[in-house]
Amino acid sequence: MPRITSILITLLLLFGAALNLSAQERVLIPMDASQNDHLKAYGIIFNHLKANESGQWLLNYRGGSFLAPNTADIVRKSRVRGVSVELISEGEARQIIEEVENPNSNTAVINLEAAPEIAVYAPPGNMPWDDAVTLALDYAEVPYDIIYDKEVLSGELNNYDWLHLHHEDFTGQFGKFYGTYRNAPWYISQVNQLQDLASELGYNKVSELKRDVVLEIRDYIGNGGFMFAMCSGTNTFDIALAAKDLDIVPAEIDGDPIDPNVNDRLDYSNTFAFHNFQVETDAYVYSHDNIDVEVNLNSISESLDYFTLFDFSAKWDPVPTMLTQNHVSSIPGFYGQTTAFRSDKVKNSVVVLAESPGRDRVKYLHGNYGEGTFTYYAGHDPEDYTHHVGDPPTDLSLHTNSPGYRLILNNILFPAAQKEKRET
Repeated sequence: MPRITSILITLLLLFGAALNLSAQERVLIPMDASQNDHLKAYGIIFNHLKANESGQWLLNYRGGSFLAPNTADIVRKSRVRGVSVELISEGEARQIIEEVENPNSNTAVINLEAAPEIAVYAPPGNMPWDDAVTLALDYAEVPYDIIYDKEVLSGELNNYDWLHLHHEDFTGQFGKFYGTYRNAPWYISQVNQLQDLASELGYNKVSELKRDVVLEIRDYIGNGGFMFAMCSGTNTFDIALAAKDLDIVPAEIDGDPIDPNVNDRLDYSNTFAFHNFQVETDAYVYSHDNIDVEVNLNSISESLDYFTLFDFSAKWDPVPTMLTQNHVSSIPGFYGQTTAFRSDKVKNSVVVLAESPGRDRVKYLHGNYGEGTFTYYAGHDPEDYTHHVGDPPTDLSLHTNSPGYRLILNNILFPAAQKEKRET
């Protein structure tokens, strides 16, 4: 009898465990301070969608957590990658959703139905550490294709939902590195490669090639594409739009003079985000314009340099809310060829997502163009305060909870909520 009783108890315990396991039908991926690896968490939910599964983004709930069905081996994949997950029942999931949908709470549930197709605009031979977005995508294990000028001009942008602009100089001035690096082998090689590419594609100058690339990307966004840019890919894109019918490149760089009175002839009606700016026409000055703030590394201590995310209504302004999801509201600052945008150069039509309080510095912004959107994030690398040419790559395994990198990954995920709307 005791043995039979023991067997019955064991069977009941196993049956109860099976019932409990079957009741844990949902997976909560917390994105607050309890998350072990915020960056890989984005890759988990992205690839879950890529496998034709669904999910939900709980805006402003525990740092912008994710909720997904317990399918496609998501729990094992998460644990293998060090991503914290919580198994919950269907009833517990309903309670969370009811809490998030409460009209008195600044939270919202966003359905994620389809992973966007991603392209990174980057030159051939680009090193991964040249671009924070590439680092983030690789670390999070988010799939993407690399395209460049040939692909853009041949219409391949239509294959993608989301486009990231590598830290390109879209004015055709090779990063304005002429004054410091014109005799450096890497600079000479870069110039030669771009000039050869322009010639191959039928252009006399690199600036003319980049102008047409910018116009193709503009039309891609107008037709519903999502574009994200960082560092010099932000302001030089707008400069190229404002100066599309002008030569603003100094003779030292392209061999012929600048058009007269270029700063009086810029057309700000063509730009996405900036207006009332002037371009820098001296080839020896390491600056494109007066959009970027003046960089003085001694003006503030690194420990005091930060920017603050704005709060938005999750229910009424879901897109800026998605783009600012984080587990902290203040984020350490970082420099770049374009470090931050002067407030008075930002158009009123643009939504400012983050700025440095009291310092006239917009760090992060978003806007609409036609049927699509653009997002600009100033600076080079959120975990490399003063990135210099030749610096070693950032190891994101040492920055798994980086709030600055989270902003990048918010951008690759928010089209998953918007893509369904475009296709319906």
